[in-house]
Amino acid sequence: MTGFEITGASAADMDMIRGWADEEGWNPGHSDRFAFAVADPEGFLVGRLDGEPVASISAVRYGQGFGFIGFYIARPAFRGQGYGIRVWHAGMERLRGRLIGLDGVVAQQDNYRKSGFRSAWNNIRHEGVPHAGDGAAEDFEVMDAAGLPFGRLAAYDRRFFPESRDAFLSAWTTLPGRTALAAVRDGRIEGLGVIRPCSGAARIGPLYASGPGVASGLLRRLARHAPGGLVSVDVPDANPGAVELFTGLGLAPTFEAARMYTGPTPEVELAGIYGVTSLELG
Repeated sequence: MTGFEITGASAADMDMIRGWADEEGWNPGHSDRFAFAVADPEGFLVGRLDGEPVASISAVRYGQGFGFIGFYIARPAFRGQGYGIRVWHAGMERLRGRLIGLDGVVAQQDNYRKSGFRSAWNNIRHEGVPHAGDGAAEDFEVMDAAGLPFGRLAAYDRRFFPESRDAFLSAWTTLPGRTALAAVRDGRIEGLGVIRPCSGAARIGPLYASGPGVASGLLRRLARHAPGGLVSVDVPDANPGAVELFTGLGLAPTFEAARMYTGPTPEVELAGIYGVTSLELG
């Protein structure tokens, strides 16, 4: 493989990788890369053949013991030539010694198992325009998440993610064009949802909630910020109540990826996860 090298991604590369993901049909958010960059600035790698970018991967470190793989893409004209697997090994090496997670598309899951990953659950993308509410009274307040002390917001997010990710969360919830809403009851945070613009349906993630009533209330309000009300949510089937809720709201399955780990599944509050944050960074 003379002329092939792997380098860290530049700002321009990050935009390029987002475009590649869009071409794969993954529908990434327009501004996701800005939050991704602050999560781990050195966690994005590009494989170049004679200077031409041909493959990518993200290998993002969280805390001292967790990492997440995403954006594993080889350009169609360069597949089957060994460039993708070289980038894969570089990403895995960067996360050596950590518990590693990823969201694997169906076609790649057997390959990930060969690398030591085991399936934990499936994230099933549900897409559509949510049905209108039934007018039932809600016993919680929905407010702009930016109005809450950030420490409380970060502590709430930590219940659903294996490590703290404060820099990422701060950017993810406040980037221009996004809306982040929190459900509050008696002074307690009972839910959090973020919607962001994409090439296709606007994506909601994360969507955390103490129950289906809070989740549906947040979903409907977030959908008001989507063109035509069209949204998509990556729903973990390990929370069957979430799948039932979104089906009942009129959202249909369109895409599936397996959440996989190299070791024990992290202990998080799965019953409160109605939509994962990102298939690329967890």
